[in-house]
Formats: sequence, C-alpha cells, structure tokens
Amino acid sequence: MASNTGVVPGNTFDWKKHLYMGIGVFLFILVQYSPMWPDAVDPLGKHFALSPQGKGAIAVFLLAGTWWVFEVVPIGITSLAIGVLQVLYLIRPADKAFKDFMDPSVLFIYGSIIIGLVFTKTGLTRRIAYKMLAIVGEKTSMIYLGCFVLTAALTHIMAHTAVAATIYPLLVAIYGMYDEGDKQTKFGKGLFIGMAYVAGAGSIITLLGAARGAVAIGFFSSIMHKNIGFFELTYYMAPIGWLMTFLLWGYFMVVLKPEKKTIPGLRERAKRLNIELGGITVKEVVAALIVGTAILVLGATAIMKSAIPGFVPPNKTAVLLISTILFFITGILDINDLEEVPWNIILLFAGAMSIGFCLWDTGAAEWMAINWLTLFKEANWFVFILSIAFFVMIMTNFIMNVAAIAISLPVALVIAPYLGVAGEVILFSSLIVAGMPFLLLVGAAPNAIAYDSKQFTPGEFFMYGIPASIILMLVTGLAVKVIWPLMGMPILSAGG
Repeated sequence: MASNTGVVPGNTFDWKKHLYMGIGVFLFILVQYSPMWPDAVDPLGKHFALSPQGKGAIAVFLLAGTWWVFEVVPIGITSLAIGVLQVLYLIRPADKAFKDFMDPSVLFIYGSIIIGLVFTKTGLTRRIAYKMLAIVGEKTSMIYLGCFVLTAALTHIMAHTAVAATIYPLLVAIYGMYDEGDKQTKFGKGLFIGMAYVAGAGSIITLLGAARGAVAIGFFSSIMHKNIGFFELTYYMAPIGWLMTFLLWGYFMVVLKPEKKTIPGLRERAKRLNIELGGITVKEVVAALIVGTAILVLGATAIMKSAIPGFVPPNKTAVLLISTILFFITGILDINDLEEVPWNIILLFAGAMSIGFCLWDTGAAEWMAINWLTLFKEANWFVFILSIAFFVMIMTNFIMNVAAIAISLPVALVIAPYLGVAGEVILFSSLIVAGMPFLLLVGAAPNAIAYDSKQFTPGEFFMYGIPASIILMLVTGLAVKVIWPLMGMPILSAGG
C-alpha cells in the first residue's frame, strides 16, 4: 500500500547533510563573487595582491573543507569537485588542476596501500598481530600502548604513510579479536584514530618519517645559510615526538576508554592462532624481502642526501612503485587484488594535492600567511613563535604540510630578527605541528587510511582532533619555553 506522506518508504530526508552541503556552496559563492580583497603587506612594506584566481582558490578551499568535515558526499567525490571547480571558474587550467591527481605523492600513497594489501594477503599481518598480542597481553590499555609504540617506532625508519598502510591491517586483525564484529566501538575508534595520530608524532623524529623534514631543512638552509644535520633534527625532535605519543595514549584512554578492560583468553588465543598459521611461507619471505629492501633504499638515500652535499637520491615514489611491480611479477598479487584498493582514499589525497597546489600557484596561500603573521610582528617573541606554529597546524590540515611550511617559513624568518627570535626555533616548532594534522582526514595519509576502518566519521575525527590539537600546541609551547633551551637550542638571536 502506497504511503500518503509524500516520502518514499524507507527513505528519509537527511536535512543535516543538505544543510552542510548548502553551507559549503554558500561560502564558495560568498567568496567567489565578493569584491576584490585588500593587499597583504609584509614587514618590509612589500604588497601582495590577491588575484581573482587566488580568491577563487580560497572559495574552493572553503567548500572542500566544509564538505570533507561533514562528508556530505563521499570524500573522494569532494576531491573531484575541487578539480572541476578550478576549471569551470578559470582558477587554473585543466592540465594543471587534474594533473595534480597523479602527483608523485599520490602514487606514493597508492604504493604504500599496496604494501598493506600484500601484508594482509600473505598472512604477515596476522603473524605480526598474534606475536604482538602474545607480548602485550589481554589489557586493552596495553593493546592501545603496544600498537601506538610500534607505529611511532616504525616511522623512525620508514615513511609514515607506508607505516600506516602496514599497521592498518594489523589493527584490523587485532580488532577482530575484540569480538564486536564490524560495530563501531570506543576501542575501535581509539585504535584507528590513535594509530593515525601517533604515526604523525613518530614521523617528526627523523628525516625518514616524511618528506617535510628534508624540504623544510633545505628551505631553512637557503634562507639562513645554516645547515641542520640528520642527527641534530633527531636530537631535538625525539623528546617531543615520544612525549606526544604517550600523551596521546593517555588522551585516548580518557576520551575513548575501551568498553572492556581486558579481552579474556586473548593471549592464549593469539598463541594458538599463531601456531595454526604454520611455518612462514615463501610468499611471506619474498614480500618481506621486497618491502625490506625498499625501506633500506629509501632510508639509506635519505641519510646520504643529508650527509653528502650534492647527492641526488632516486625518487622515493619510483622506489616504492618498484615494490608494487615486483609483487605482481612474483605472483604475490594478481589483477583481482586491484579491486581491493580503496580508491576513495586515493582520490581524497589527489584532491588535497590539487587544492594545495591551487592555493600555492595562485598566491592565495602566501597572501593568507602574510596577513596572519604580520598580525604578530610586534608581539612577544613567544606569542610570535606559537602564532607561526598555529598557522602551520591549521594549514597542514588542508594542504600539503610541505606547502604549509614553505609559505610560512620565509615570512616568519623575515619577521623573526625584528623580535630577536632565532631561526632554528621557528623551523623546529613548525615541523612539530606540520607532522600532526589531527583535524581533517585530508591532512595526512594515515588519517585517511584509518578512516577506511569505518570506525568513525570525518566529523568525529574532527571533534576528537580539537583537544588533541590543543595538547599539541601546549607541547610545542613547552618545547620552546623549557625543553629546547635546556637541550641547548638557540631560541633568541643576538640582541633578542
């Protein structure tokens, strides 16, 4: 019998979804069709005009941010809208707007996800998971800690994207033993969101954790004519990265305390399942060798680049994709495995690259950075440093963290001498927050990889990220005011 309500049975109008979709569109129209905005003026009096294309980039940026947070459409579809709007509104030509969707960084994420698929298919993931559970035991608090410490430690020797893709199936295997099926739980949310957060925390400690460190140091060296070595970065960043790792563990034990204190019989169950896996297989050995070799090459070349002036390392994406090709050559993967690739996640980062380059190419990012940082040109030195960190933290949630640093460092380093601030503290405080975008999935690949668990929504990720970002800023302030001065880092320049 037909319903007389005018609504198709089983379907309800999702007014919240349409409201947030409308807000995104409204912000886009408001900015796109507003009169031209005033120039940004740096401390030396140089003017930076915001072009119509730059204003359009900010309009797209606001729409995408709103749609991503509230997931009004699949996150990958929002990314496609980013490319389409750039072309339709003549912000950037199509060959630029869509070329970014195949940027090397996007392909690096693809290669990292393939490694995760291989670990799952060969059984390596379950083998590692069972071994770890046999060690950490049955307390869910210790399972949290064990997973977080393992994730953070691995980012010291390999890119955090690859770590997240490798750890993710391990967490899936662990969560499967929580005996809640696919249902969302506090334990599931904390496990996967926590993995994403600590992957960022660990990645700041060495140059191997992410590209942002090497790029920022190169940028700093060219401006300040000073060199920062591989081990110098680790010396200053290790206390901060590990402090954040343990603070995040405590944070998730409070806000996402697992429903069960223990999983009775887990240790014995893990031991039994490990025995049932049998001996290690040839495919597991081959997969481990391929991945291990790729990690060694990436790590060795990163160290050589830092230690040998003029050394040009092979492109990291090319190195990682060699492993992908080898997986198919050796028969570990076949064409059916391509259907398991989460293209929604890859499209998400493709769109992130496109909007990042759009803000950069049109000058919108530089205009925003100058307007923000010049507000603090006469502030106390401590406030100025934290204002830079705050700007980088917010921007790195929307665009590439390398770009967030690149647009803020030059301006900050121009203002710094007027306030008697040393360049080193600006560099390192920027690197802390650039590694930990806790608000948006698009901020870092581990965030999006964790989202594939379906344990949380983008909105939940954002809400849990607000207190975590406050903790991050407090730790950054502690580093600037207490930890780094005790370690010998110059905070104030001569005469400051």
